[in-house]
Amino acid sequence: MFDPAATLFPPIAPSRHGMLAVDDLHTIYWEEVGNPDGIPVIFLHGGPGAGLSPQHRRFFDPEQYRVILFDQRGAGKSTPVGECRHNTTQLLIEDIERLRRMFGIEQWLVFGGSWGSTLALAYGEAHPERCLGFVLRGIFLCTQKEIDWFLDGAQWFHPEIHAEFIAPIPAAERGDLLQAYVKRIMSDDPAVHWPAVRAWSRFEGRRVFLLPQPDDTPSDALDLGIGRLESHYMANLGFFSDDQLVRNVSRIAHLPVVIVQGRYDVICPPVSAWRLHQAWTGSVLHLIPDAGHGAMEKGIAQALVTATEQFKRQRRFA
Repeated sequence: MFDPAATLFPPIAPSRHGMLAVDDLHTIYWEEVGNPDGIPVIFLHGGPGAGLSPQHRRFFDPEQYRVILFDQRGAGKSTPVGECRHNTTQLLIEDIERLRRMFGIEQWLVFGGSWGSTLALAYGEAHPERCLGFVLRGIFLCTQKEIDWFLDGAQWFHPEIHAEFIAPIPAAERGDLLQAYVKRIMSDDPAVHWPAVRAWSRFEGRRVFLLPQPDDTPSDALDLGIGRLESHYMANLGFFSDDQLVRNVSRIAHLPVVIVQGRYDVICPPVSAWRLHQAWTGSVLHLIPDAGHGAMEKGIAQALVTATEQFKRQRRFA
């Protein structure tokens, strides 16, 4: 039974986990949690490149949900870490379908935050018949304006963090920070790419929460996944056409959705959640007044659990 005071369900171990080769290059890690006869749900992590955390299992009642989680190509326990070849949104959608068929699931709830919300929308618009509904957090539509904000808008709220981020880049290259970082991050020389991926990962990580958090223990795998895959996807505009996710929302507008958005999210500002809400008739938007971007900020975590609890009872969101 869920204890509201605890925010999340208790920690739980996977009932099954394994590796799935999706092509000659990539092998993805997957895990299954909860009741094998429960409501199926697919969890889509952020980044791209951030990978899974044991905390991600805890948004769902394990007695009522069958939760499938996986590390996307190049992320977490999937191999090779940080690999950008054969790594596009369309291929990630194919991987989700592979998992659905492997588990024998006809339809599932789609749950994703940040980049996971991007992938959730792209998957839903490609396969609406496979979706029961959506729980989305920290909306990122992967438009040029959002990418420009991520890289340059930071200076308006975190000038010291932005100054640290641009410091290694020569002044002549600062007019296009994305390409300047891509050039370094994709370098074959470890002396060039490691400082760049660490700077990129730190630049994002220090802005996630509304209130400052203790620095996490550095992780080479996380830095490589975040730095390489985020810059790769941003440089390719997520492999979408212009504003594709909003333009095609009619394909999933008949399905229930709850959108959870931190009011002071400086990674994925609330305007994107608002645009999606306006385009999606019947969508439910919860703007959390005392939160930034982090899924584990109390107000956001509570809203996400409330959404999964409502869905298991009513198959809709109040």
